[in-house]
Amino acid sequence: MDEHFLLHTKQARALYHDQVGALPIIDFHNHLSPKDIAENRQFNNLTELWLEGDHYKWRVMRWHGVPEKYCTGNASPEEKFMAWAEVVPATVRNPLFHWTHLELQRYFGIRGLLNASNAFAIYQQANEMLHDPAFFAQGLLSGKHVEVICTTDDPIDTLQYHRLWAGSNNTFKMYPTFRPDNIYRLADAEAYNKYIDALAGSAGITIASYDQLLMAIATRVEYFHLHGCRIADHGLEQLSYQPSSEALAAQIFGRIRSGQTISREEQQHLRSSLLLFLCQQYQTHGWVQQFHLGAQRNNNAAMLWQLGADAGFDSMGDGRQAAGMASFFNELNNRNALAKTILYNINPSDNEVFATMCGNFNVDKTPGYFQWGAAWWFNDQKEGIEGHLNTLSNQGILSDFVGMVTDSRSLMSFPRHEYFRRILCNLLGDEMNRGEIPNDVDYIGKLLKQICYDNAVNYFPWPHMNKK
Repeated sequence: MDEHFLLHTKQARALYHDQVGALPIIDFHNHLSPKDIAENRQFNNLTELWLEGDHYKWRVMRWHGVPEKYCTGNASPEEKFMAWAEVVPATVRNPLFHWTHLELQRYFGIRGLLNASNAFAIYQQANEMLHDPAFFAQGLLSGKHVEVICTTDDPIDTLQYHRLWAGSNNTFKMYPTFRPDNIYRLADAEAYNKYIDALAGSAGITIASYDQLLMAIATRVEYFHLHGCRIADHGLEQLSYQPSSEALAAQIFGRIRSGQTISREEQQHLRSSLLLFLCQQYQTHGWVQQFHLGAQRNNNAAMLWQLGADAGFDSMGDGRQAAGMASFFNELNNRNALAKTILYNINPSDNEVFATMCGNFNVDKTPGYFQWGAAWWFNDQKEGIEGHLNTLSNQGILSDFVGMVTDSRSLMSFPRHEYFRRILCNLLGDEMNRGEIPNDVDYIGKLLKQICYDNAVNYFPWPHMNKK
């Protein structure tokens, strides 16, 4: 992993080193803790910083037979790190092998291959460095030239840490993202009503009717907007559109609000109505909406009960996506309520479906108005990124792509932007070398600068740039 890592031609090296390698980072989708950032968290040890909450690592540790106590259990931080170090050599050809060593190098200057024999020395060396403010939460981001980050936040969040951050003298911007999945998570009536009660409290509105629910949603969208939010995000297994009416949605909401379980068909009606209302709110406020589709979550019921969600027991779904997406976005378009949109798929077999869907709704719009987002989750490795870039190039316009995101809970995940940029430069550099695209570093470099930075600056209505 020297300076030319993943860069196999002279053109690729020139593109990366001279054109995009040093560009700032705009990470418009992640799951970082606003509290950790605003309070400038100091980490007690490398396990806290590197393994805490990282279900990518937990997943391969379990795969390799590591007992759960070393993943999420009561083993000591040192024991957990040693268990991870023993697994790392087995991850060759898994993206974690690359990410692990990039992160050790880029943050700590540690260039050896992590394994059981050197794990204790690396653990001690890194722990000593964590006393330096450069390794506190804010320093870790500033040191990677991060310019903007967008966290993922529930509508009931007070945004107290975003407010604290906005009022401080800081080197980068942190904005919330509106993630309203709980507003239309309807399968469990008891859990849903508990959430709606919390939503009512945060909005200061009694929610006994569907109209009051919509009023509460609009109130929270406005609150998020006033605190810098310009992006909404949704995680759905499928975007299944079911035409409905306000009267039917109100009737179904009344039933679930009274504690009754509603049928799957009724859930689809109510969910579709709520999503249409939400998306109209986004368009009114000039936001960008994101849809992460296709994950089959919480497959291991026993571990869901033990650990909760987001613990490494999700996988790709194989549900049909095209018809529901087309119907839903067509309805928004007919209502003149289609905001800027980014789609993400988790199953690479849907690449062409998603890429071609994005070409349907760009009439009389700005460049890349409706677009296909970065290779997501199980796809954000070399082959997945290359597959995404190739499909996007074949079916759309690569130069309008808004680029990579970490989609991570870890402050040490930002070398993923470097990883993406190297793969991108290598892909186009190889084609330059073969004479398939112009062998002109400045010409191709301009395109890559747009993908890695400029498009994200221009696409999103960033408050600090006075974009409305």
